[in-house]
Amino acid sequence: MSTKATSISSAVLALAVGAGFVFTATPAASQSIDAMLQAPTGTDVDDDVRRFCSNIADAARDRRYALQKSELETLQKDIDERIVVLEEKRAEYEDWLKRRNDFLQKAEGNLVDIYSRMRPDAAAERLADVNPELAAGILMKLQARQAGIILNEMDSKVAATLTGIMASAARRQDPT
Repeated sequence: MSTKATSISSAVLALAVGAGFVFTATPAASQSIDAMLQAPTGTDVDDDVRRFCSNIADAARDRRYALQKSELETLQKDIDERIVVLEEKRAEYEDWLKRRNDFLQKAEGNLVDIYSRMRPDAAAERLADVNPELAAGILMKLQARQAGIILNEMDSKVAATLTGIMASAARRQDPT
């Protein structure tokens, strides 16, 4: 390439730098500025370009740092949003655990004793009419053999509903 062509390409590069193309580029773009600053000089155009590049090199670095800072702030915002989602999940899990414990406590005390002394067909009929969560809680507190007999006496749909509630309450994992 001739000296004139080199001068023109250097001038075009300098104009591109001045137009902001290097400001939004990668660190490699600022390295090209440094390479131009160290290139041998031969003409006044090269000297002008070199001076122009040396004058804006600090501004280019500052812009690159500002872009990096902006990207870090965006990443921090994303992390903060994820923390909020995790906190919501934690609160949801704590609520589920509280409801599960409340559900199990509904069947405490004398109520379980009453159903344990009833005939299985009568207990099945009564539990079918009770709130399904309460009925499932009572069945969970009974001995397994006795609860099985009562479930056997119930309508199959009611028994399936109660069994589903009991299975979900017995899970030790997060329901979500």
